[in-house]
Amino acid sequence: MAENGTATTDQAPQPAKPAAKRDRTHYLYIAVIVAVLLGVAVGFIWPDFAKELKPVGTGFVNLIKMMISPIIFCTIVLGVGSVRKAAKIGKVGGLALGYFIVMSMVALAIGLIVGNILDPGSGMHLTDATKDVGQAAAKDASEGPVDFVLGIIPTTLVSAFTEGEVLQTLLVALLVGFALQAMGRAGEPVLRGIEHIQKLVFRVLGMIMWAAPIGAFGAMAAVIGETGVDALKALATIMIGFYVTCALFVGIVLAAILRMATGFNIFALLKYLGREFLLILSTSSSESALPRLIAKMEHLGVSRPVVGITVPTGYSFNLDGTMIYLTMASLFIADAMDQPMSIGQQIGLLLFMMIASKGAAGVSGSGIAVLASGLQSHKPGLVDGVGLIIGIDRFMSEARALTNFAGNAVATLLIGCWTGEVDRDRVKRVLAGDLPFDERTLLDSGADDTSRTDVPEPREGGAKEPVGA
Repeated sequence: MAENGTATTDQAPQPAKPAAKRDRTHYLYIAVIVAVLLGVAVGFIWPDFAKELKPVGTGFVNLIKMMISPIIFCTIVLGVGSVRKAAKIGKVGGLALGYFIVMSMVALAIGLIVGNILDPGSGMHLTDATKDVGQAAAKDASEGPVDFVLGIIPTTLVSAFTEGEVLQTLLVALLVGFALQAMGRAGEPVLRGIEHIQKLVFRVLGMIMWAAPIGAFGAMAAVIGETGVDALKALATIMIGFYVTCALFVGIVLAAILRMATGFNIFALLKYLGREFLLILSTSSSESALPRLIAKMEHLGVSRPVVGITVPTGYSFNLDGTMIYLTMASLFIADAMDQPMSIGQQIGLLLFMMIASKGAAGVSGSGIAVLASGLQSHKPGLVDGVGLIIGIDRFMSEARALTNFAGNAVATLLIGCWTGEVDRDRVKRVLAGDLPFDERTLLDSGADDTSRTDVPEPREGGAKEPVGA
């Protein structure tokens, strides 16, 4: 017995090695914070030089986006292909879409109330240069809902991977997953092969993340160099109001829904996703954190089918932050141009924008295009005013992305609980810090169990021994 006990303690240092590696990734995100602060300083001190650093930030975001399609494809195919009843997938998708529509309405209503109370646009002045910016943004806007629906269908089966369209990848992955599901045992070798590819893809993503401090520095320096403090001072009312509204939406509305529906604390969930929020803050793109959200929600205890369907779909249909932004920005422009809208006009415009905004998630600056598109369709006289807000759009883009991301994380956990596809005990242990996420691989070894109940055995053993000690 004593020898066995000694042997056990001799093996205890082995799990400590991964912990040391996780500590190194912790320093990586400290480096991201330092890089953001340096970027702000460079943007203020040497604005012309800072503008030239924009490709650095863009390059890092593009590296992340490069991995999104293969990660979504692998996750959904493995999730759908391993489920024997297609009805389960339909139930998850139906619940998710219904929830997304309801929450979009709630976000629109909140933005409408706050925008009418603040009345932030009074006292602004419109110049010819501002008019040109607004007209240019309207030209870049999407053509309408029909084009959006047709755009979900890729040109070829493989073009979804090369064009980087999330919904196209989602469609192809669902088709392949259902096909493998119908093949039964004959499709199992294909599923095992895709599982190995998924591990490879997440490993590559883990390597790319080491470039995060460089990307964060370039992105932040460029945006500060381009805008400076003048735009911030002039438009502080709407910007601060928007940030406060988004914070209240997450901290009160989403928190209450999550607590009442699942019993979990949203602040524990946000803490668990802290590194992802930092990544979004430094890049102003929620897409930069999409692959990590998929990995972390699976690790949290939500089943693969729920994560694979809810997260990618939510990135196009669950845009709470974008809804609030479109509402407040529209009212801001109308007030600034002395063309206030009636409540009926506001509701009609915003319902159109809710449809037009689908597919706009994750792309920095896409909010401006959607805003211009909605104004062009419903009140063309306001399009010229879009240029009034473009100076601070990048800063508001960060709040949009953070709110959208928080909404999708909450939605995934909610849908999982409603469909019974969540290991609630595992969720509690992960949020309590007893089962740390493996930052080295971004993927659980032994991930072939979609229930996620027995996946973390190697790390559970490692986590229990220090506690017992």
